[in-house]
Amino acid sequence: MGRQQLYTYSGYLIALVWFINGLLCKVLGLVPRHEMIVSKILGAEYAHWLTVGIGFSEILMGVWVLSGIAPRLNAIAQIGIVLTMNVLEFALVPDLLLWGHFNMLFALLFVLLVYYRAFKLKPAAHA
Repeated sequence: MGRQQLYTYSGYLIALVWFINGLLCKVLGLVPRHEMIVSKILGAEYAHWLTVGIGFSEILMGVWVLSGIAPRLNAIAQIGIVLTMNVLEFALVPDLLLWGHFNMLFALLFVLLVYYRAFKLKPAAHA
């Protein structure tokens, strides 16, 4: 597989992660644990609508990844959001995470993929 193909397919994978978490887990509510996390961190009163809003934001992040617009800025935004979200969850609600404290490991692997794609793999024509 060539560098360009790897760049393209990794973008699809990253966008898919955002789409699944945004649409399926949060907007459609197929994983109630996400709303429970929001409720515990931000309060129960508006947890449902905040979760849906976060889900739509994640869908937009996936669209941004696929758009190819400002890919390095996009990567920085993704890395900041993923690390902030996971540090908060790690500290405040580890009992609600799918893999407990190991969620941070998966977040770090995702962040490394985002970083590698944007800053190391990016084809010269798009740099």
